[in-house]
Amino acid sequence: MSNLPARKPTLLPDLSDWFEMLTPTPWRSMPGLHGIRIEEGEEDGKYVIKAEIPGIDPDKDLDVAVGDGLLSVRAERTERTTEKQRSEFRYGSFSRTVRLPRGADESKITANYTDGILTITIPVDDATKPAQKIPVTRE
Repeated sequence: MSNLPARKPTLLPDLSDWFEMLTPTPWRSMPGLHGIRIEEGEEDGKYVIKAEIPGIDPDKDLDVAVGDGLLSVRAERTERTTEKQRSEFRYGSFSRTVRLPRGADESKITANYTDGILTITIPVDDATKPAQKIPVTRE
């Protein structure tokens, strides 16, 4: 059983997946409409996000930022000019923003890019405070 606090489900990641599936093929190749596919979960008491971003140079084409409990990943993959019969590769801008779990230590986040997978590790303080009862007064 995970010690990480439960995250509230959000509609945005699922909505982007539905948009991608329902969008006609010519629109999928337009820059700016690409999401980044991720896996997220707990490993060794840390929150870990793995993002699938093959074919980029992380030194030039990747930006990872955090603030106010949100982690943003942006990448750019440019198309090389070669003769092709067909290409289903995606080029252009890719982005994804993920809400971090309660207790995430934004100052100790690490990121590593290996074999097309960006792995972001976030330490989480699992000592969450219980809900506090608020007294209600009457006038």
